[in-house]
Amino acid sequence: MYRKIIVAIALGGIDKGEIILRKAASLLDEGGEIVALNVIEDVPTYVAVELPANIVEDAMKEGRDKLGALVARTGIPATIEIRNGPPAKAIISTAESLGADLIIVASHIPDFSNYFIGATADRVVRHAKCSVLVDRQKV
Repeated sequence: MYRKIIVAIALGGIDKGEIILRKAASLLDEGGEIVALNVIEDVPTYVAVELPANIVEDAMKEGRDKLGALVARTGIPATIEIRNGPPAKAIISTAESLGADLIIVASHIPDFSNYFIGATADRVVRHAKCSVLVDRQKV
């Protein structure tokens, strides 16, 4: 069992997020902590010029709101973290800074470009210093 679990949830896959949040709750030690994490990717500068100045802040607020609603709906106590940057790097650095002993990520059915597992999940598996559970879903 695990004392601190990072559950990486993409807002575009909130249904997958609910599944892995429930899985985290089943693996958590009594008195442990779940951290629901959403990562907002950086906007390339050549694109940022055409976008509203507060787009990242708005995306972070939306992430916090959606994760808050998910946590409330499931009834699973979790701390909400919103980070920005490259997803895999942000997931790994969050796990390290918070002292997590497990990261849970969902992965989609791969296509040719990322045959084994999704690109983010693959990077997390290869570089995390703690255990990683990749939940393969057909959703």
